[in-house]
Amino acid sequence: MVRLSRRLGEFAAARSWQPYHTPKNLAAALSVEAAELLEIFQWLTPEQADAVMADPERAHRVRDEVADVLAYLLQFCTVVGVDPEEALAAKIERNEKRFPAPAPTSTPDQDQSDDQTG
Repeated sequence: MVRLSRRLGEFAAARSWQPYHTPKNLAAALSVEAAELLEIFQWLTPEQADAVMADPERAHRVRDEVADVLAYLLQFCTVVGVDPEEALAAKIERNEKRFPAPAPTSTPDQDQSDDQTG
């Protein structure tokens, strides 16, 4: 991720785009690109959506939009000083505490085998 962020920064700097890469502008661009990704799946049934990547043209569009979303997210993180990997790891930890996995439940068959062995 660091290498990609650096390349994006160099790409923008070579074109003097830094004045336009404000948090607001990057957040807006990120939202637009996410909407373009959504547009590929708009109005599809779940079955059609599952098959999108089997269509080479649609798969190419999905990969391009994913790249655009990631590019703007990484640029946004650079500008606001957020380490995306650290932020995600911290969010996962909070969610694990907030939404603990349910305890495994036994089935009636397991209960009977436990009774027979114990």
